[in-house]
Amino acid sequence: MLRIAQASALHEWERLREDPWDLAMISLVPMLTVLLLWWIFSAGLPGKLPIGLLDQDHSALSRQAARLLQASPGLDITRTLTSEHDAEQALRSGQIEAYVQIPPDFARQVTTQRPTRVVLVHNAQRSMPSGSVQRDVRAAIGALSAGIELEARMRRGQSPAQAHAALAPLRLDATGLFNVSANYQVFLATTLMPALLHILAMTAGAWAMGRKLRDRSLDVWLRDAIGEPVGALPGWSALLAAILGKVIWPMLGMMAAASVAFTLMTTRLHAAPAAWVVTWTGLLLLVLLSVALGALAASLTLSLRMALSMTGFITAPAFAFSGVGYPILAMPPGAQIWANALPLTHYLQLQVRMLEMQAPLTLAWWPLAGLAGGTLATLGLSALALRRAQALPERWGAR
Repeated sequence: MLRIAQASALHEWERLREDPWDLAMISLVPMLTVLLLWWIFSAGLPGKLPIGLLDQDHSALSRQAARLLQASPGLDITRTLTSEHDAEQALRSGQIEAYVQIPPDFARQVTTQRPTRVVLVHNAQRSMPSGSVQRDVRAAIGALSAGIELEARMRRGQSPAQAHAALAPLRLDATGLFNVSANYQVFLATTLMPALLHILAMTAGAWAMGRKLRDRSLDVWLRDAIGEPVGALPGWSALLAAILGKVIWPMLGMMAAASVAFTLMTTRLHAAPAAWVVTWTGLLLLVLLSVALGALAASLTLSLRMALSMTGFITAPAFAFSGVGYPILAMPPGAQIWANALPLTHYLQLQVRMLEMQAPLTLAWWPLAGLAGGTLATLGLSALALRRAQALPERWGAR
């Protein structure tokens, strides 16, 4: 088997040398994509989101509200609006994320202790910037409201301590345990990189196997790998060795990109050395399983086009079903079944538990066993599917 794997790997290497674009797709492109993704989220926290201010009062109090809004780290008043129509146009065109409207007679209503309100209009469809803007505007206006109420109570004779106690008799003490700062490089970049490698690795496996079928050169590859004419069907072990040699280069390329991704993670996440080793093992198994899944898709469908379509169907929405952005328990039963069938779901759960939540290592064994077992089973099924494909030369050449 080792001789067959070596011959198959040499055959694939010669092909890659003749096609630098294919070589780049399994080496340079994954690394550059990982680095680009990390750079996109390098700011960590979204700051200074552009908002508009529609001040219809033009009082000292409304100007104080504007100063508090501008002082918020996540807000930047980039537009001074003149009308509601102007505000809606700026929001619809994407020039601002939201606008704050201070109504007429705002200061007079506050001075006479009549109820009044500041209006925030935001684009709720863009959930991340919308949530950030709401949080910062609520904090700024809340600070202004608290200051007004404290001043009123102190004018009525209460001491500062009494005024503070009366203002908030009940307090919520919220304690964040993981990613307290809500850093998006920790939340998204560290989870999107494995998702991206999952897509690229399965695509590479499908392309490596599917191209032989498309070019009608499957028999040439097997003849070079096995070392003898293959008029009779090769054995399962020989085909498995040939597949391993065939996909070794995509595996190595994706593992190198995974190493870069993992190195970047160490700059943001802090966990025990054993947790890093376990998670690193899981990431390598995810890459191996993804390449094997691509090879299986091509061997089963006997079509490069169908194999790539299956790759997109499985990997493209995998992150949405992983539970990182939307909880799995809130999904319908059918979606939960599909989510738990995807390898990316189990790897990301492993990564979050080990590196962010610092969970016990005993929780890692089942995901690791599942990824390892899935890789072995997929490679075995790929050999069986390749044996079937080798017996159907009339179906080679399909796009």
